[in-house]
Amino acid sequence: MKGDYQDLVDEISTLLGAPATLENRDFRLIAFGAHDSDDDLAMDPVRTRSILTRGSTAAVRSWFEGFGIARATGPVRIPAAPEAGVFRGRICLPVRYRGIVQGYVWLLDREPGPAPEALAAAMEVADRIGVLLAEEAKAGADLSREFLAVLTAGRGWQQDMAVSALRAALGPAAADELHTVVCVVPWTAEAPATVPGAAAVCVVPGRGADAGHGQGAPDSPGGAGSGARDAAGGSPGGSGGLGPAMGRALAVLVRLRSADVLGPAEAVATRLLGSGPGAGAAARTAAGAAAAGGGRTAAGAAVPAAAAGTARTAAAGRPGNASAAGPGAGGRAGGTPAAGGRTGAAVALAPGGGAPGGPAAGIAEPGRGLGGLADAWAQASAAARAAAAQPRLGPVARWSAIGPYRMLSALASAAPADDPAARPLLGPAQRELARTAEVYLDCAGQAGRAAAALGIHRQTLYYRLARVEQLTGLDLDEGEDRLLLHMALKTARLHT
Repeated sequence: MKGDYQDLVDEISTLLGAPATLENRDFRLIAFGAHDSDDDLAMDPVRTRSILTRGSTAAVRSWFEGFGIARATGPVRIPAAPEAGVFRGRICLPVRYRGIVQGYVWLLDREPGPAPEALAAAMEVADRIGVLLAEEAKAGADLSREFLAVLTAGRGWQQDMAVSALRAALGPAAADELHTVVCVVPWTAEAPATVPGAAAVCVVPGRGADAGHGQGAPDSPGGAGSGARDAAGGSPGGSGGLGPAMGRALAVLVRLRSADVLGPAEAVATRLLGSGPGAGAAARTAAGAAAAGGGRTAAGAAVPAAAAGTARTAAAGRPGNASAAGPGAGGRAGGTPAAGGRTGAAVALAPGGGAPGGPAAGIAEPGRGLGGLADAWAQASAAARAAAAQPRLGPVARWSAIGPYRMLSALASAAPADDPAARPLLGPAQRELARTAEVYLDCAGQAGRAAAALGIHRQTLYYRLARVEQLTGLDLDEGEDRLLLHMALKTARLHT
């Protein structure tokens, strides 16, 4: 397929006497013609970046789309804009199939420009490209059965058979390409007919009556992806279902050109969140995370966070130890942030009763071949669950970026946290106490930071913490008790 695109781009380059580039509708580079000109302006910054990084920035995309290329049915001439890095004007040939834009062919403009007859011939070639792009997208949707079988089959011969069937459907070359898996949760609609850039798409059922559980052998202890697979909600070696909190999910197999560039997967995830069943909620979640200053953008870029403090306590004293727990100590009895510490803390929804963060997406680590797809799906679905439970991680989260939720999602895979000590705190009646305890522990036990984050007086904080200790029987000046409660509260998030 890639060779077909290159041949058609070269045909357009010959017809119009200028090197052409082909991008999909997300401005991801597909093919480009040879540049043998001595003209320094033939490779302006925008075109250079497109070829070197296989794509364009959101700002560049928005600028070009402002000329109506997404609605155009014929060639569009775009003037130069040196201040935007566009040193030469462009001619854009919209690539359509049955009226739907599939991509764009770009050429550098020059006076007097191509003859109308040449442009008409080039548009005919662009129409042929549109057919190929549409067929490629449809082929991904048509592989839903084979893709789903790989994600939900157990280990052993069922998995081997499912992988062989998907490999045969994709073809050996496509099956061995670099790829990643994207998970979008929750997904209440059918699988989309086309997803640009996707090799395969399917809807994965959550646990319950509609979930199919495989019967493969359990993962070996410490085996690759064993914890991640459980994090997806399936039993070891069983279904890759999502677990009770997330329900149905959309799985997308996305081709990559580089393991270091997950832009195509992030673009797919962002587009699906913007057009899927929960698009409105996803937008509100993204806006809320940005407003709180503690999240990530849809593309995975870090946003400054005033909440996730990392300073350790100056001293962690036990009650009655005046030397450790006095005013100015970092413990509960009047702690202040250490030098360089932050003054805020993440104010989170209460475990056990708060609403999830809304629609979210997760992206697995890149890989080659199809044998690791089940583990990649486990990573993607765990990242999506973490992003939905903790808005600051989303709305699009990479598996590599969810921190402790990589382990916590495995703990939460089978059932909600039900530790006997933490259980009294996880019911709806104790939301305020649970939130207080979580923020206090997020602040490394620094009372000043926790009280400021919660917007309460320190004495109120101490009263609530005493109630927490009374209900749970835990001593919050003991490291292991803190660890137990912190894990229980964070794990409970994944079941809200």
